[in-house]
Amino acid sequence: MRFKLILASVKADITDGIVDAAKEAGATGATIIPARGTGIKEAKTFFGLSLEAQTDIVLLLVEEHLITQILEAIKKAGKFHKPGTGIAFVLPVEHVVGLESQMEKFKEDVRKSYF
Repeated sequence: MRFKLILASVKADITDGIVDAAKEAGATGATIIPARGTGIKEAKTFFGLSLEAQTDIVLLLVEEHLITQILEAIKKAGKFHKPGTGIAFVLPVEHVVGLESQMEKFKEDVRKSYF
């Protein structure tokens, strides 16, 4: 079984919608890390203090064959076609440990997809 890691950097107020859409598309869970970042446009300032919106990094470890449908779901839910809404990308995963409790579900999903 092959896995990939989807990383999505999104505004905190849409994180739940992103995770829900990913789960509906086949993801089994997510890890959310609070973050802050910078983009092409500088953050707005108020009396010399930067006002940066909270950003979350959503990590999704998913089976390779689900990547396209989960990415599309994230893109749609996050409205990534609009500037400054978010970005998502995929990284290869070499080895995974700790998924033993989910392996039966993975095997069942594979059996369903082939039969």
